[in-house]
Amino acid sequence: MPGFELFGDLERKEVNDVLDNGVLMRYGFDGMRNGHWKAKELEAELVNTFKTNHVQLVSSGTAAVSVALASAGVGAGDEVIIPTFTFVASFEAIMMLGAIPVLVDIDDTLTLDPKAVEAAITPKTKAVMVVQMCGSMGDLDALQSICTKHNLLFVEDACQAIGGTYKGKPLGSIGDLGCFSFDFVKTITCGEGGAVITNKKDYYLHADHYSDHGHDHEGNDRGAETHPFLGYNFRISELNAAVGLAQVKRLPEFIALQKKNYTILRDAISVLPEVTFRRVPEGGEESYAFLNFFLPDLETSRKVSSAFKDNGVDVCWNYFDNNWHYIREWHHLKDAKSLFPLSSEVRQGLENIKHAKFEQSDHFIGRNISCLIKLSWTEVEVKERALKMVNAIKASL
Repeated sequence: MPGFELFGDLERKEVNDVLDNGVLMRYGFDGMRNGHWKAKELEAELVNTFKTNHVQLVSSGTAAVSVALASAGVGAGDEVIIPTFTFVASFEAIMMLGAIPVLVDIDDTLTLDPKAVEAAITPKTKAVMVVQMCGSMGDLDALQSICTKHNLLFVEDACQAIGGTYKGKPLGSIGDLGCFSFDFVKTITCGEGGAVITNKKDYYLHADHYSDHGHDHEGNDRGAETHPFLGYNFRISELNAAVGLAQVKRLPEFIALQKKNYTILRDAISVLPEVTFRRVPEGGEESYAFLNFFLPDLETSRKVSSAFKDNGVDVCWNYFDNNWHYIREWHHLKDAKSLFPLSSEVRQGLENIKHAKFEQSDHFIGRNISCLIKLSWTEVEVKERALKMVNAIKASL
């Protein structure tokens, strides 16, 4: 998902503008900055991009999840339902608040299975967080209905799916809160950065204050600001925001390139009867950041993964044995390996995870191969890659 592949004059102009101005912090120094507010400009652009009322920039996608949950009152002892297939940041961000990650099975969308979510709800459940992994979405209507029925917070982690849509709405804008990452390997990048989006003004104000030590940001004298509640430091810098400001203006360009390259690869391997594709819910359109497909079984997927590597087909993964993205290898989570003591409620929650079986998730992740779509490929390179993929799959069956 690397926007960094296509850095150009626009990114350099925005960064140099900050350096020439000399103010790298997003707040304060009003007299020095001469009207330059890159973070504010980027937030305004993202309001339009995500068709939402409010955007709060933060320092990372991980911070975005913590800030989003905190802004809606999620904290100590609350349970947050998340999928078994995600990035480790999902449970890290939850546990930082003293809340408990409850992991449940995925389905053929590679995101939360609504039936598994419903079965996992307890009196302690406070939120359901769908993680729109690898550029696509879950059954958002079903998940939102469950949250409405049980009076739960519905959070979208769309860090890997910027540019995707569901029934005409940008992913991230459908739930009560949406979270995005703009790190170095996302479709658009700030280098490091993230965003919380919401249509609820209270959540936005909480996120705005909480991400900057509780500052209320009233008036133009930072030293005179009050602190309505405790906060932390999840600020983005003006330099990071400047890069993102340039990149977000290029998002349509990046999505078009991803779609073009994705389509060539998908069309090529779709002729193989052994290949099926992840389900995209009706009304949804992927961001085309990844091509995800299923093979008959885990053994075949492992063979194809090896054949891809042997034939120079890079950035393709089978996540079954992956340390970052699938629960099987999250031993530090299951064994509660923390530098500091965890609450008894969190430790009990992790004990439940340690002994849980996720056969349905194993079924889908074991058979899945996920291939990243690069922006910098030429059409010739993509077609050569497609041929290599087809031949490697055929040879592995």
